[in-house]
Amino acid sequence: MLRYTQALLTHMSQTAVCNRHHTVEQQLCRWLLLTLDRLHGNELTMTQELIANMLGVRREGVTEAAGRLQHQGLIRYRRRHITVLDRAGLEEHVCECYGVVKKEFARLLSDTQHPPLHEPLYG
Repeated sequence: MLRYTQALLTHMSQTAVCNRHHTVEQQLCRWLLLTLDRLHGNELTMTQELIANMLGVRREGVTEAAGRLQHQGLIRYRRRHITVLDRAGLEEHVCECYGVVKKEFARLLSDTQHPPLHEPLYG
């Protein structure tokens, strides 16, 4: 539980830094990649209003950022539906905040960090 709490605190504080210092487009890339890391596949069903609320920006900002990403061929965006077409392209376009959060989650919550549930903790 402590490892998860630490990972969550890192995510929250890095998000605050990202919201202050990076463009809406970079924030959207970060959010898309972190969300996809927790899903199977490359599609999301979500409104621009919900994304804007999660990023703490205006819906119009999300519309513009998603339009630019779509124009670059990184995503396809239709009403309530986002498909990531080029994940590697998003990873090149995203700010360093994505890597910080991803690395911390892997470090703290990786399955290799603790024994599987079927093995005793102490030998």
